[in-house]
Amino acid sequence: MTDRNLSTGVPAASTVPAWSAVFAMSLGVFSLVGAEFLPASLLTPMAGDLGITEGLAGQAVTATAAMGVVASLLVAALTHRIDRRTVLAGFSVLLILSNLVVAFAGSVEVLLAGRLLLGAALGGFWSLSTAVVMRLVPEASVPKALSIMVSGVSAATIFAAPVGSYLGDLLGWRYVFAGAAGLGVAVLAVQLATLPALPPRGRPRLSTLVELMSRRHIALAMLAVLLVFAGHMSLFTYIRPFLETVTGIGVTAISATLLAFGIANFLGNYLGSMLVARSLRLTLALAPLAIATLAYLLTNLGESFPSALAIITLWGLAFGTVPVAWSAWISRAVADEAESAGGLLVAAINLAIAAGAAVGGLVLDLSGVVSVFLTSGAVLVLATLTVLAGVQTARVPARA
Repeated sequence: MTDRNLSTGVPAASTVPAWSAVFAMSLGVFSLVGAEFLPASLLTPMAGDLGITEGLAGQAVTATAAMGVVASLLVAALTHRIDRRTVLAGFSVLLILSNLVVAFAGSVEVLLAGRLLLGAALGGFWSLSTAVVMRLVPEASVPKALSIMVSGVSAATIFAAPVGSYLGDLLGWRYVFAGAAGLGVAVLAVQLATLPALPPRGRPRLSTLVELMSRRHIALAMLAVLLVFAGHMSLFTYIRPFLETVTGIGVTAISATLLAFGIANFLGNYLGSMLVARSLRLTLALAPLAIATLAYLLTNLGESFPSALAIITLWGLAFGTVPVAWSAWISRAVADEAESAGGLLVAAINLAIAAGAAVGGLVLDLSGVVSVFLTSGAVLVLATLTVLAGVQTARVPARA
């Protein structure tokens, strides 16, 4: 399946696309992100069963995100001697254990311990994912392969919360997490059956992260990532208050709107792969600008439900291109250190998610939900300017 570098004996990029392995990577994303989202739809019964407040139960999400940041920065260096197939399988094992620990948790401490295991798996998987996909398909197929992998996020967004909520009400929240563990077992089986041996490349160290950040174009890129995801998350976190207070719709219409966002986001992954093939730089710059424009339109036209639905659907489509474009950026502009750069990207995204939600909440309390959308739009415009200011997209040769 692969060419072999004669001097090192390490396989080069695949000359024949291993699409079944790419599909296995997408399944891995779906199972990990789905498990990450589950507490949002099960928070009330979890809190009631464990005898804690919903706010304390919500720290299950915080614990996952915090461990995700740490794992994304450390995994490449700590596992640099281990076959990537084995490492990815290890993350699936952590996913299974995490869901089982949560399913049988009798206290908040055990619950949080289980979610920390998930954070390690989630952050570690994402940090290596782009570098692995680069080795599964020929160079020309990388954008398409990345869009397939990232579509697992959109699929999890569409299915995890509603299915988790429904099954939690029908069977109980513990059975939902047990079911997620069962899904993890199935994903592990598919990964072991389809992923080829992937001997480690290079020798990533913690010092590599510092060296990467010393490259001006990478530092600018990480700043752009922070701005893009912080702007988006401050919008998305507070979309329900906007729809309730400005558009004036109820829960059923809100659910339909979010479903439309999720489906459009799924389609945006594939749109992203086509746009990246034409111009990576333009895709990186235009996506946040498009979302900013839609945010401003929403503040002016959002009182009408049909207008709000159309704008939010387009927003989902535009945001679907973002993770594909930034993963493709790593595969081109930092191909020599794709694993370490992937760790930086995941850490930046997690920090942006936390910052976007926090700053958005502060603006909401001080000035109202419309101000949140205006502020987020300004942040997204700044992200576009940062990309144009010096984020390089020239191709860098990958390590042999």
